[in-house]
Amino acid sequence: MSSRPSPPPLRMFVTATDTGVGKTEAACALLSLLADRGLRPAPFKPYESGCADPRRPPDALALRKAAQSDDELALVCPHRFRLPLAPGVAAAREGQEPSFRQTLAAWRSFRGRPVVAEGAGGLLVPIDSKHEVVDLIRALRLPVLLVARAGLGTLNHTSLSLEALRKRRIETRAVLLVRGARGSDESERENSALIRERHRVEVLGPVPFLRRASERRAAFRRALSPLL
Repeated sequence: MSSRPSPPPLRMFVTATDTGVGKTEAACALLSLLADRGLRPAPFKPYESGCADPRRPPDALALRKAAQSDDELALVCPHRFRLPLAPGVAAAREGQEPSFRQTLAAWRSFRGRPVVAEGAGGLLVPIDSKHEVVDLIRALRLPVLLVARAGLGTLNHTSLSLEALRKRRIETRAVLLVRGARGSDESERENSALIRERHRVEVLGPVPFLRRASERRAAFRRALSPLL
């Protein structure tokens, strides 16, 4: 009997409806789940701004730690900027033009491995003078995990993001809802159902608001484990 072919490695792009929603925590959770299975995942955060010390980009380092990775930081995060602005804006202010070719070369170095890539802000955030985050996702040909806020107000932001992805024929693997404050509100259940029914996409969460970092990491891992 011939053995079954191995499934392709999990490769996913984590983006969000906004900044500060929880996409780095989601990306770290996915990487840690893959690492726990001995799959040697690659972390990829090609653009990071707001780095007090560009030699130590905090989000990229968090991803690398979660992945239990020893990949070179120059490949994990080729473009880093001090100013807390959209990467393309921060780069222009700092007199730089990030090389998209360099980004794609770093990406190719992870060929054949599971990869979790993380964007910067939302889909239409500029990463250089010609490209936005959504252009990067399309170039990498990755399915998307869209991280969104749970509760009132998420329907509009989530729907606009999903429509932008659909327009560009980018697959949305799932939407992850994350609470940004204690408790919940009456809209949560309806929001999950509406997003699922209107956009025919899997909805995960909501991840509860937890102050302890260890508990929050565990909650993200539980919410995202169905993707593996």
